[in-house]
Amino acid sequence: MIVSDNGTEFTSNVILGWADETGVGWRYIAPGKPQQNGFIESFNGRLRDEPLNETLFRSLPHARAVLEAWRRDYNEERPHSKLGWMTPRAYASAIRETAGRSAAQPDSSALRPLALAIDEGSDHERTLASAG
Repeated sequence: MIVSDNGTEFTSNVILGWADETGVGWRYIAPGKPQQNGFIESFNGRLRDEPLNETLFRSLPHARAVLEAWRRDYNEERPHSKLGWMTPRAYASAIRETAGRSAAQPDSSALRPLALAIDEGSDHERTLASAG
């Protein structure tokens, strides 16, 4: 595989070409469609609003320490409503230990699957980025 150093659009085209050649399924958020992954938008908003907007970083080590402390709090201490008010760490542990049984949402009658049997993919056409 040849990776171009002429910009992200060239690299993206090379990766998409490789995925087509090898039969690897490629999932990405279409340009201008952040709603296709609301979870990352929510996470990015919290990251921006909490440590990034509230901290004047003195150095790279200081930034790393602040962000690591925030990451630990976010993943290990803070319950998340979409995980049935479990922390991400507790949720992941529940999935590993009982194949998703105790990780099912309390207001749902269905057991939570570890993975979907069929991946339908995205609902948009894949397009190569124009170069230039």
